[in-house]
This record gives sequence, structure tokens and C-alpha cells, in this order.
Amino acid sequence: MQADEMTHVVRISQTALATAKAKMKVTGLNFFYGKNQALFDVSLDIVDRQVTALIGPSGCGKSTFLRTLNRMNETIPGTRMQGLVQLEETDIYKYRDVSVVRTRVGMVFQKSNPFPKSIFDNVAYGLRVNGINDKQFIVGAVEQALKDAFLWEEVKDKLDKNAYMLSGGQQQRLCIARALAVRPEVLLMDEPASALDPLSTSKIEDLIAELKKNYTIVIVTHNMQQAARVSDTTAFFYEGNMIECGATKMIFTKPSKKRTEDYITGRFG
Repeated sequence: MQADEMTHVVRISQTALATAKAKMKVTGLNFFYGKNQALFDVSLDIVDRQVTALIGPSGCGKSTFLRTLNRMNETIPGTRMQGLVQLEETDIYKYRDVSVVRTRVGMVFQKSNPFPKSIFDNVAYGLRVNGINDKQFIVGAVEQALKDAFLWEEVKDKLDKNAYMLSGGQQQRLCIARALAVRPEVLLMDEPASALDPLSTSKIEDLIAELKKNYTIVIVTHNMQQAARVSDTTAFFYEGNMIECGATKMIFTKPSKKRTEDYITGRFG
């Protein structure tokens, strides 16, 4: 691709990003672990039904930022947050019941964490916690979630088996199905494929591409190639600051900040 063609692509990407609808909006976010500040004045629009990748070296604040999006940091004593995090114009930190937030904004962790229960009960867990007791509804919701997670055909005949019998990649897709069962609007993923083999990683990436048709996804990844493959928007974090955010093609081919370029090209990180 010629330089003028690349510039044209970048401009198109920037225009699309600017006009896209934000599902979540973060404004002036500061975050503290006790006296130590981990995030500094971060503002970011998370576009509806797109994949936003958060990249940066270890300890840069990207996972901390991810956990502010569903108030997961509140489980850590001594933390505090300043700023505004909105889900469709509603401040999520004004909800008295944090479970409402975590139902609307689901999360999948770096290490698969199935419960010591059957495959079926793992997926049904969130539904039951939310007070749903209709057996027929739960059966249908579990099946759909497993289908959405590309796992149904592999487990449909062993739903009563312990989830620990599944492979690592299958366990991670089970955890994704568990998150999807309650029909969240946003799905957060913290290094979802970092512990998986290449084949399982490929399946997770294919799954992400399919899920973004119906969900807004935010993914933390250390894998530059993965970020380039799966995301529409990329935000680069460094030492608690968001250095740059833009269309993924732009970030990886023509970043506007030298520090971003240095990280993308492997000069540090």
C-alpha cells in the first residue's frame, strides 16, 4: 500500500471512530491504591459493538482501568476512584447494587476460573444469582450461551460433568459462556488467551470477532499481533497515562506519539 493510500485509510478510520456511538464513556479518571496513584486523568469513549484493545507494558494501568469499568476494583481494600464512568449516560458508580453493574458489564479473567460444579451449573450460575428460577428458561439460556461461546457442540452430551474435565481453552470459553448467560451489554476480557495454546487462542479470537456483532468488548492484551487482529480501536497506556487512542490501523501503522511508536516497534516493553 502506497503512503497516500495509507493516509487515506487512516483518515477514514479516524472519521469512523469520531462518529461512532459510545457505549461507555470514561472522563477524567484517576485511580489510587492507597496513596499510590495508578491512573492519571484518563478519558476514553468505548464504541458500541466494537472491540477496544488496551495495550502497554506490565504495570501501566490497563488492567486497573479495565476493572474500573465494572467496579471490580472495589473488591480491593484501600482503593479509590475519581472521575466519571458512564454506561449509556448513566454513572455506574451511583448504582447502590453493584451486581446490577456487573450484570450489564460482564468480565472474563486472564486465568479461566470455572466453579467446581457441572458445566451446566457453571453457565446457569449468574442466572440463579439474579433470581431466575424458571427451569425451562435457564435450560434455554445455558444452551444459547454455550452456542454463543462456540462450545455447545463439544459439551452438549456432558453438561452434567464437572467443568474441570474440560481443557484449558474449553474452560475459558465456558467462562465466557457464563458471562454471556445473563446477557451483558459490555464484555471485559483481561488477557483471555494468555495462558492458552495457539489453537485455543485462535478459537478465542474467532469468538471475539463473532461476539462483537452483539456485544461491546474491551480486551487487555500484551500480544501486539492479537490486538491488531481482533480490535477496532486501540488505546496505549504507559505509567498510568493513556498516551494515545485511535483506530487500530492508525495506532499500528501511523501513531501520532513517539512513545506509542517505540512500544509498537518493540523498542521497550
